[in-house]
Amino acid sequence: MTTYLEISMTLDGFVTGPNVSDQEPMGAEGERIHDWMFAGKTDEQVQAMQDEKFAGIGAVIMGHTTFELGEGPWGDDPAFHAPCFVVSHEAVETIAKQGGTSYTFVTDGIERALEVAKAAAGDKDVQVMGGANLAQQFLRAGLLDELRIHLVHMLLGAGTRLFEELGPKPVDLELVESSQEEGVTHLRLRPTS
Repeated sequence: MTTYLEISMTLDGFVTGPNVSDQEPMGAEGERIHDWMFAGKTDEQVQAMQDEKFAGIGAVIMGHTTFELGEGPWGDDPAFHAPCFVVSHEAVETIAKQGGTSYTFVTDGIERALEVAKAAAGDKDVQVMGGANLAQQFLRAGLLDELRIHLVHMLLGAGTRLFEELGPKPVDLELVESSQEEGVTHLRLRPTS
């Protein structure tokens, strides 16, 4: 079982554009950060990519804002098909969706969220998907086995930076794997410090 952060990021470090809102969940121009997943692909190819990506995931952890902005666009049958744990300050009843996706709200911190996610995942992986604040908390706490960053070949110029608030202690990373396709470089990195 691996606990990893997976996220798309621009070359200048942004994971959303500016002015994130219900109308623009990824902020102004932020949807372009995910264009690499869909550009030039048929619906069947996109579905196959999502099926492959989520096949090894037993649980997902996300922040409250990511949930609030994503629940609508993800629809009644989200691609996760796994239990999702939402790190939140608000206690909310579990929300069940089609295909095995559920959203359970965890109000007592990231360590507890990881504990319940690991229990739900069994021998499968736990994916931390963001947002940036949640990713930073997991990195600072040393709770990630890997970072899987899709480095998008663009400069966005403004928005939310992934590594803005890591604190004064450096995080050393070992490159595990890299690959490239049109418009994006895929990096798997392992924290070593």
